Amino acid sequence: MKKDEYHHGNLKEESLKIAFDFIRKHDVEELTLKVLSDATGTSRSAIYRHFKSKDALIETMIVAGFEDFDAVLSPLLLEQSRPLVERFYDSGKAYIDYARANPSLYRLLFGKKYAHIREEIMTLGDECSGFGALKKTIEEGQQSGLLKKADSFTQAVVVWSSLHGLASITIDGFMDVESHYETYYDAMFESMLAGLVSKKIKALSVLPFTEGLMGG
Repeated sequence: MKKDEYHHGNLKEESLKIAFDFIRKHDVEELTLKVLSDATGTSRSAIYRHFKSKDALIETMIVAGFEDFDAVLSPLLLEQSRPLVERFYDSGKAYIDYARANPSLYRLLFGKKYAHIREEIMTLGDECSGFGALKKTIEEGQQSGLLKKADSFTQAVVVWSSLHGLASITIDGFMDVESHYETYYDAMFESMLAGLVSKKIKALSVLPFTEGLMGG
């Protein structure tokens, strides 16, 4: 393709696709606007029309990355036709699997390097986000009496922090956690559930490894 042959609107979309494909194989630090111009066969000035700097590119990638991540988690959490505990379990598993499948993107979304950009454009309490869906699902469980009454925001942070911790040590190869991550996830989930479930609940008919969790 000749330089600047891309339609003005298509170049931005193609550049983003190339950027996401690039960080699947390389560290995000290796991503530059020159990488995009070389890959698209356009001039760097054409790329600069859409991304005035690498930070501007990263900002766009963070927004798009969270939209993709949330699109995986939110539907699982908000599918009210399914038991709430199963939704918690499946969405948590999907969280870990997403990080495993997209380690560089996950580090970009949650890492410290670009935290200053993330904090400017993301709101933790956004109801449309995966976090917002988690908080809403916790509140649903509280209203039904399944989960104990407590500050739902705090509970959501605790759950998210646990998932983030396991996801991080899994993708970073900590003590070979990757090879047994499903076992560790099940153990972590059981522990989280024990902390969330209302004491009024004497028995739960949930997943096999949580049967009898409350002494039922």
